Amino acid sequence: MIYNSFYNYGMSVCLRYTNRHDDALEIYNDSFLKIFKEIYHYKPLYANEVNSFKGWIRKIMIYTAIDYVRKNNKHSFTGDFETAVIYLKDNEENALDRMSYEEIVGAIRQLSPAYRTVLNLYIIDGFTHEEIANHLGITIGTSKSNLFKARQQLQQILKNENQVQITKNVG
Repeated sequence: MIYNSFYNYGMSVCLRYTNRHDDALEIYNDSFLKIFKEIYHYKPLYANEVNSFKGWIRKIMIYTAIDYVRKNNKHSFTGDFETAVIYLKDNEENALDRMSYEEIVGAIRQLSPAYRTVLNLYIIDGFTHEEIANHLGITIGTSKSNLFKARQQLQQILKNENQVQITKNVG
């Protein structure tokens, strides 16, 4: 019952760290193996036990996703990508203004695994660069570099999607 009631929430967490649904499902299942093995250690941290339990599950899923990404992408945390920065003119509506949640998540999924992982951990999950470095086994500088490059790559993806959308609307 617990597995099914947290499925949608858990899969949304797991899908942030991988492009493939099958990989996210593997992360989700591995997370629940850990949850069921360690549930007797769970102690509510908040007065609201449901939110406290949900936060505990989320934390396990994030750490399981980190382990999965690290295991399956051993050498991808230091790869180089083009580092040109793209600027949009101030008077133009930017791509983010016209994008839905699904389109933004889709753009994030286009990032390389290393960049996507650092971006998720830093921006969405609120980890510091030191925490990211410790969990991924990389240096703090690599974490900062990967976040910088992830932002650049995401900016390029959003710009390209914006141009495609403009072309469709004009054509």
